[in-house]
Amino acid sequence: MDIMLFHSVYGLRPAVHAAAERLRAAGHQVHVPDLFEGQTAETVEEGMALKDSIGRDELLKRAVQAAAPHSESGLVYAGFSFGGSVAQNLALGDERARGLLLLHGTSDIADNASAPDLPVQLHVAEPDPFESDDWLNTWYLRMQRIGADVEIYRYPGAGHVYTDPDLPDYDAAAAKQTWKVAIGFLATL
Repeated sequence: MDIMLFHSVYGLRPAVHAAAERLRAAGHQVHVPDLFEGQTAETVEEGMALKDSIGRDELLKRAVQAAAPHSESGLVYAGFSFGGSVAQNLALGDERARGLLLLHGTSDIADNASAPDLPVQLHVAEPDPFESDDWLNTWYLRMQRIGADVEIYRYPGAGHVYTDPDLPDYDAAAAKQTWKVAIGFLATL
């Protein structure tokens, strides 16, 4: 499977490269674009400021340019937190998308979106400061309405980006379970 993996607002950190290597070891080809062009952040607040300084339109443009050379045969889009929102936007705009793997984040869904039979898997902390229960319920129902085949996995007590061992949110047990389930999901696509 060809996977386009997008980083969080922390930027392209070692954990993203480690995730890509984990997916490669499972037999996938993984592309890891750097939407922040070498810049990283130490805190969520710094990352949000960095994201905002680049701007949503520019970040989506960079993501589309990174994915375009690989999308001909159909990509699985994946991402961490903010990167999940980028991945979701690209997957819902790409009729050849083979799947969507969201780690710690989702995005709004356009009223005219359509994703017939798109396999989607979301892994998220419970509770999550950026993905409230009300939001996730609404997101799930909207994804179903546009035709996506959605699975949600919740991890009680985990922090927001719990798969990154270099962040305070890290939860080893939740991260291990997430990768086990996610690799199983990718094997079905």
